[in-house]
Amino acid sequence: MARGESPLDPEYGPLFEFAARLRKLRDQAGRPTYRDLARQAHYSIATLSSAAAGRRLPSLAVTLAYVRACGGNEREWEVIWRRTADACAGTPETAAAENRNSADARPPYAGLAAFGESDAGVFFGREKLTAALVEHLKEKRLLVLFGASGSGKSSVLRAGVLPAFSGVSTLVLTPGPHPLEECAVRLAARAGAAADSVRADLAADPGAFHRMVRQILAGRRESDPATDELIVVVDQFEEVFTLCRDARERERFVASLIHAAQAPDSRTRVAVAVRSDFYTHCTRLPGLVDVLPRAHHPVGPMTAEELRAAIVRPAAHARLTVESALLTTLMADAHGRPGALPLLSHALLETWRRRRGNALTLAGYRAAGGFEGALTQTAEAFHHALSDSGRLAARRLFLRLVALGEGTEDTKRRVPRHELDDGPDTAPVLEQATRARLLTVDGDHVEIAHEALIRCWNRLGGWLDEDRSQHRLLRALTEATALWESLDHDDDILYRGARLAAVKDIPPQALTARERAFVDASESAAQEAHRRDRRSLRRLRRLVAALVVLLVCAVAAAGFAVQAQSTVTRQRNEAVVLRAADESVRLSPHDPSLAAQIALAAYRQAPRKRTRDALLSTLSVASADPRATGPEPAGHTPAVAPDGRTLAMADGSQVSLWDIGDPRRPRRLGIIDGDGTGMNSIEFTPGGRTLLGAGGDGTLRSWDVTDPRHPVLLSKRPTGHSDAIYSVAVRRDGRMAATSSYDDTVRLWDVTDPARPRPLGTLRGHSANVKPLAFSPDGATLASGSDDRSVRIWDVTRPRHAATVAVLKGHRHFVDALAYSPDGRTLLSGSDDRTAKLWDVGDLPHHRELGELARHADIVAGVAFAPDGRTAVTVGVDGAVNTWDVTDRARPAPLASLTNPGGSVKEVRYLGADGTILTVTAHRNVQVWYTDLARVLADACDRFPGTIGRAQWARHFPRLDYDPPCPRHARADPA
Repeated sequence: MARGESPLDPEYGPLFEFAARLRKLRDQAGRPTYRDLARQAHYSIATLSSAAAGRRLPSLAVTLAYVRACGGNEREWEVIWRRTADACAGTPETAAAENRNSADARPPYAGLAAFGESDAGVFFGREKLTAALVEHLKEKRLLVLFGASGSGKSSVLRAGVLPAFSGVSTLVLTPGPHPLEECAVRLAARAGAAADSVRADLAADPGAFHRMVRQILAGRRESDPATDELIVVVDQFEEVFTLCRDARERERFVASLIHAAQAPDSRTRVAVAVRSDFYTHCTRLPGLVDVLPRAHHPVGPMTAEELRAAIVRPAAHARLTVESALLTTLMADAHGRPGALPLLSHALLETWRRRRGNALTLAGYRAAGGFEGALTQTAEAFHHALSDSGRLAARRLFLRLVALGEGTEDTKRRVPRHELDDGPDTAPVLEQATRARLLTVDGDHVEIAHEALIRCWNRLGGWLDEDRSQHRLLRALTEATALWESLDHDDDILYRGARLAAVKDIPPQALTARERAFVDASESAAQEAHRRDRRSLRRLRRLVAALVVLLVCAVAAAGFAVQAQSTVTRQRNEAVVLRAADESVRLSPHDPSLAAQIALAAYRQAPRKRTRDALLSTLSVASADPRATGPEPAGHTPAVAPDGRTLAMADGSQVSLWDIGDPRRPRRLGIIDGDGTGMNSIEFTPGGRTLLGAGGDGTLRSWDVTDPRHPVLLSKRPTGHSDAIYSVAVRRDGRMAATSSYDDTVRLWDVTDPARPRPLGTLRGHSANVKPLAFSPDGATLASGSDDRSVRIWDVTRPRHAATVAVLKGHRHFVDALAYSPDGRTLLSGSDDRTAKLWDVGDLPHHRELGELARHADIVAGVAFAPDGRTAVTVGVDGAVNTWDVTDRARPAPLASLTNPGGSVKEVRYLGADGTILTVTAHRNVQVWYTDLARVLADACDRFPGTIGRAQWARHFPRLDYDPPCPRHARADPA
């Protein structure tokens, strides 16, 4: 039942009347929930509920969105809002008059854009970090700056570090899809050489970059003797992973930078800015991983004093003042929040535009929309001002400017102008978005001003989530079009077969003229090939007719023709069925009923492994109850109670408890607040009455969840780990727990009394981060996996004197997941090397590798054994959920390969003996999988009423006889 709204306070005067009118409007609309309003208005639930709270005046954009969602008159409410604003803070004409004389003044805040060298005079708050980075560059010449998106990496390099090297030449670039080409163009312009020649030299020899820099500086010294060095800043280095598809070009680019900085006679200092969630990607580059320990430097969050300086000092420099109430609110909103700086800068810029005289006020800040609302309000105001055709053009434009993440967050994409369509709405939309500072235009390239827009603008997030597979297909089409044009329209590059059929499903309005020309050329080539095939067929028929004249060969020829026709028909039908099975997986999140009918029909037409896997994938994804309207489990770390009926999900600092007795209809039971600390790992004790959790603050917490609707904090104890905790494990008897950490150690705990956990000992032996932990079923041993690529097994029967009994080596990269078999004789491990391994640990210290499970295309992030020990499951960043028959440990055999349309899968747990599996994706979604084929087939038709109509059948199973899988539920085709 929805919680009622708080009563209004008459002391708030005009705000009381304004909020009362909003509530009355909501009542007249049938009192929809704020969750329903948020879906229509594209603002958060908190923003909309506070609009009617009566404590402060919401922004005009939020008010109109609220009214629009409730079906009110927007013009009437705009008048009401302005009248209320006048009553609360005087007339807005006063502020407009005060600011009219300074309308052309340069703002002291950069908004979403990064600070540049010209902004050094108003760049404050990062003095300490700037000094450290300057000293680092002077001593080591190579700097790799890691920081979260929105931590200010670009600004501190451009406006902090570069001005500190006065008189030194600088070269600032972003890699883009072709980093060597970008580098060659910049160097060639400085040296007066041909860019193609410079690129060829860079591709052939990493030392060419160093020699080119020396050549450039030698020419400069003749005119300016003080110019003796070059500082190269590579911003948004993560583009070498998200945009560059050529691994060789990526490695050559990195090798050139490192050689230029480390050559004995180097005249180059190199600073690289990269998002922290791409640290693992950097370790996969052979040249970069060797220098990272000496070259990397982290960018942490600003302290309170630094935030104060970043807010107040730019205003003071522009002879402005910051109202104390505004400063207090900004400090409270921004302090301790990751990625807060672009949101803070944009909110300050919008507040400056609403300043009163020379004062930045809290009223202006609130009118701008607040901390996160300012960016959303700017984006929504831009979108609202467009025509209907302009909004469609804006959607196409922004989708092209985002690179979808593979196991990471989505990033912005730098796009050349010629890639954009030349439609009548493109140029005006681009101009308005640039004026609103949502986009930046640099020469011939366009990009999103900052990735904070991707995170905070709900409308853009909704566009991206509608069909991520189609977005990836469109990006591949864009790249193919560019390659086709670069090779002078070579026909060998054109799409054929399945790829051509896939891109024809993309709406034509989503394609540019260049892409439409590519698709048209592909269709023309396909039609010409079809005509050639038909001519060949006609010649063949004439030949057969001639052969029929020969009496002796007549019977043989007739028999051959019948057999050939049967083979062609069978192969064609098989191709149609397999394509329909793949299509059902793609449709399952969007049209569950139709997807289930297609998958069932495909399996019954051709009961093979591929159609079976598609059937299990489709019915699992589609099985979520379509009638459910309440909240659904979400987060990044799961824990399942021993009875399989209670699920705990850690999502940042919050842990939610769920009843999953019926996995299709989960019910939220209670919420645990982690005091602002993100929980990296949680685990139930064997009785399911206690939940343990640990995270980045190095503290072990325990909660009494006997009544999951009212969880109670039992203890909060510092563990002594010197870095963040990665994992928590609990022994089967519930008396001992273990924690692993990035400080390379494991600590053991006596949790007999969860309210007073006691330390038992520290296990040392790993040489890098310790990640997964697993107790053996008998509790005698503990297995730990590490980034040192090994698995250690510890004897913990005497925990204060625990010792290593075996070290399992064989993985070629980090170990990410561990699981014991129910009998404790086999250990399963998953790794970044894309494999999972089975180990015989039944006679320790003797051990041996039994078999390898290697069907993943990327990191194996999670592993688990079924309760019967005969089946195992592995999940990975490639989005695959693979089940294995491990009855013969030395020869594990694949059972099913399921596909998650939502992307990367990071965690996996078995829910019961019937093969039901729970997974968590990189996008925080929880998915339940059903692997019992007989059970799935038995109740599929009852679970998905209705059946596929004739029109849909003809579309997905062309030229196959209509044979719906569930005929008793037959229904008419939609009009």
